[in-house]
Amino acid sequence: MKITRREFALGTLAGVSALALNAALGNLANIAIVGEASAQAAIDQPGPLGEMAVGDAKAPVTIIEYASMTCPHCATFHAQTYPELKKRYVDTGKVRFIFREFPLDQLALAAFLLARCAGPDKYFPMIETLFQQQKEWVTQKPLPPLLAIAKQAGMSEQAFNECLQNKTLIDGLEEVRQRAIKLGVQSTPSFFINGKPAPRVFTIEDFEKAIAPYLKG
Repeated sequence: MKITRREFALGTLAGVSALALNAALGNLANIAIVGEASAQAAIDQPGPLGEMAVGDAKAPVTIIEYASMTCPHCATFHAQTYPELKKRYVDTGKVRFIFREFPLDQLALAAFLLARCAGPDKYFPMIETLFQQQKEWVTQKPLPPLLAIAKQAGMSEQAFNECLQNKTLIDGLEEVRQRAIKLGVQSTPSFFINGKPAPRVFTIEDFEKAIAPYLKG
């Protein structure tokens, strides 16, 4: 994936259907899902840029979310479910929550780049802000609102432009995405709980039911 200012200016990154995005990102139907042991090893392996996680590393439950910054369902999850999940389980030491980038388009990739460039301490606040203001920057002209958000995080316009062309970050995010595809991730948000796919969780009640067996005793 590459991002150019021309693409931003032309607004070609918005309004693309999920089906078209999947086709553009690769023929997922032809990708074989890895075996169970290999899948477990793959899901446990941090990406080349390092994990972005909150919570006790020794927590009995690990939840991994694959998300795209342009995904409205991801924004809804982080607005409605994640705060309560964090309060009840992450902050109490029961859950470690890992957030992994799965950009569905170049605009999502750009947003993830800005979050990474903001630094570890500002990564999650940047993710939260981007989700909260998603409707403002997922537009035909996303560059100005994204720049405004980056400046709020202390990033200069020069740093902003350099960030969007950071090949190390772009390659690292792409590797995470490719690994996820091999695990069967095709849409966002996708969750894994203790290494196992959890396709039917979204609300806090869903997570409570899914987590409960791991917390017995």
